[in-house]
Amino acid sequence: MGQPGGGPDSQDDSAANGFAPLRIKQVVRETGDAVSLVFDVPAPHRPRFCYQAGQFLTLRVHVNGLEHRRCYSMSSSPMAGEDLRITVKRDPGGVVSNWLNDTATAGGEIHAAPPAGRFVLSDTNRDVVAFAGGSGITPVFSLIRWALANTTRTIRLFYANRTRESVIFADALARLADRHPDRLVIEHHLDEDRGVVHAGHVERFVGRPDDVDVYICGPAAFMDTVEATVVGAGVPADRVRLERFDTPDVAAAAANGPAVTATERVTIHLDRQRTTVAYRDGETLLQTARSAGLRAPSSCETGSCGTCMARLTEGSARMINNNALTADEVAEGWVLTCQSLPTSRTITVVYE
Repeated sequence: MGQPGGGPDSQDDSAANGFAPLRIKQVVRETGDAVSLVFDVPAPHRPRFCYQAGQFLTLRVHVNGLEHRRCYSMSSSPMAGEDLRITVKRDPGGVVSNWLNDTATAGGEIHAAPPAGRFVLSDTNRDVVAFAGGSGITPVFSLIRWALANTTRTIRLFYANRTRESVIFADALARLADRHPDRLVIEHHLDEDRGVVHAGHVERFVGRPDDVDVYICGPAAFMDTVEATVVGAGVPADRVRLERFDTPDVAAAAANGPAVTATERVTIHLDRQRTTVAYRDGETLLQTARSAGLRAPSSCETGSCGTCMARLTEGSARMINNNALTADEVAEGWVLTCQSLPTSRTITVVYE
C-alpha cells in the first residue's frame, strides 16, 4: 500500500494533529463487498486507543493526491487480547471505502485519530433491542459481544440485508446465538425475500417496549423508518441511540440554505488566545479557525465525533449535521464547528 494513510505528512506531524500511524496486521474478506482491517497499534499510542464498544475510528487517507477523512466503526470489542478492527463495506461512489476494499494489504499503514463516538451501551440493566441495516451491523456487533460478555442483559437483533450473500458476520452471529440461546435472539430480514423494511416489520419485532434500550445503525432511510416506528410504539426518545455516518455537503448547504444576516467578524478563543478575523462566505467555523492559522481540534469532520465542539458566547450559527451533541448541549450553546455556519453579523466561539 505504500503510504496509504500518511500522504506527504510525517508521522510526527500526524501525531501532533491527533492522528497516529497504525499498521495493518491482517485484511479479512467478510463478504464480496466488505473487508475488515485488523490493526497493530504502536505501543506509545495504545493508551490513546482504548475504546468502548460501539465507537469508531476516523481515518485520514490520501487518494489520488487528495486528503479524505472518514469514520468507520470498530467491529472488535474491547476484550483482553483482541486486536483493534474496523469493517468497511464498498459503497457506490464511495471514494475511501472502495479504495480500502481494493488496495488495503497487510503491512500497509493507515493514519487514525483515537476512538470517538457516543453509540455506546447505556449504564442500565434494560434489555437491548438492536436494529442494523447492511454495514450498520459493525458497531452493533461490537456492542452485542461486549454486552454478552460483561452484562446479564437480554439482546434482540433485527438485521436487514438485501441478499444472503451480503450478510456481514453471518457465521460469527450464528455462533453467538448458539452460545447464548437464552440471551440473544437474531432475526435476519432479507429484502430479496420480504421486501424493504417497513413499519410493520419494526412494530412486530419491538413488541412491548416497556423497558428496553434501542440501538439503530444503517442506511438513512432504514434508520428513519426504525426510529419513527419505535418512538411511535412507545419507546422514550432518550432510550433510542442512533449512529449515522452520512457525509454532509457543507458547501451545498451553505449555498442552498435560508437567507441569513451577513456575517462580518468571527472571534475565536483557543488555547488562552483571542483571535478576531473577517468572515469569508460559506466557511464553517472550523474552516474559519484554520484560515486564521489556528490549530482547532477536529477529527471526523462529518458531525459525528464531537472533537471539534465549542461553545457560542455571542451570535448564532446553523449546524448542517449533528450526530454528536445532545439537545441539552445544543441548548447550552454548544456547536460542532466543522458543521456550523454563522448566521449573525458577529459571532464568538470558545473552545474549552
